[in-house]
Amino acid sequence: MPFEKSVLVPLNADETFALITQPDRLRRWQVITARVDLRAGGEYRWTVIPGNSAAGTFTEVEPGRRVVFTWGWEGSAELPPGASTVIITLEPAAGGTMVHLTHEGLSGEQEASHGAGWTHYLGRLVAAATTGDAGPDEWAAKPDLDPLSSAEATLAICQRILRGVAEDDYHKATVCTEFDVTQLADHLIGSVTYLCAAAGGEPGAGPVTSPLEARVATAAQATLEAWYVRGLDGTVKVGPHEMPAGGALGILSIEFLVHAWDFAQATGQQVAVSDEVAQHVLGLARQIITPEARGGGSFADPIEAGPDAGLLDRLIAFTGRTNTQ
Repeated sequence: MPFEKSVLVPLNADETFALITQPDRLRRWQVITARVDLRAGGEYRWTVIPGNSAAGTFTEVEPGRRVVFTWGWEGSAELPPGASTVIITLEPAAGGTMVHLTHEGLSGEQEASHGAGWTHYLGRLVAAATTGDAGPDEWAAKPDLDPLSSAEATLAICQRILRGVAEDDYHKATVCTEFDVTQLADHLIGSVTYLCAAAGGEPGAGPVTSPLEARVATAAQATLEAWYVRGLDGTVKVGPHEMPAGGALGILSIEFLVHAWDFAQATGQQVAVSDEVAQHVLGLARQIITPEARGGGSFADPIEAGPDAGLLDRLIAFTGRTNTQ
């Protein structure tokens, strides 16, 4: 049973096509991370919400007019990658571009669930085309948390803050006194790529001329995909030590959420994080940030958060930071 829906996007066809197919644009309305090889026969992988990644192959690509790709969910027995087909056509219309989406190859139950999903995300497509960014996706706010979905959820939070960093902010001081904003992003990318290699992946790196959000997103996509492929069994080497794989991956959640706070402090933004995610990352921090880690200089001594502190503030205080806003 196919699902069909059309929306009017207030952009021309080429701009609309870019919003639908380019990772930097997709992150503004539909995905947390995206790998896209935009050609007939090219593959894609989109992490739509934490713990849920779609994958498939492009079968037709006509820039500005039409894109067709197979679709399915990683880890799904009912609708695995490549099991269905999405057809998107673009037609010039008064006020912009009419986007027609058809999703074929679905059962009745799948059509209902994917219809709800496409309705949600096509609404966000229109919002992103109208304002430049659809804003936080409420569907991604309270994921079922494990080490991988937690890393994906906190990456989404970090990317939102980085999208609010202007070029004028790049050399502002941060609470990490040895780093300005750009240097802190480089430090974060270094941690992300290091953990990619620990999972046996090939680290990704965006051009240094790209916006900070795009650079971090490129590195993070490769790392999270490498960890999905590797899984959480056994141990990995992190520095001179062997760690349980799940614990090593937990480092990413701490890095993404704490550095999101650092970037926000430096640029006058506020971090929006659910209590579920903040509580989970605080628990990871209490396991991973040991006295030995503090002694190595990675973290200062913990600070008393106070009885009325929220979960994010407790996490920040545990890392030795103070709220300066």
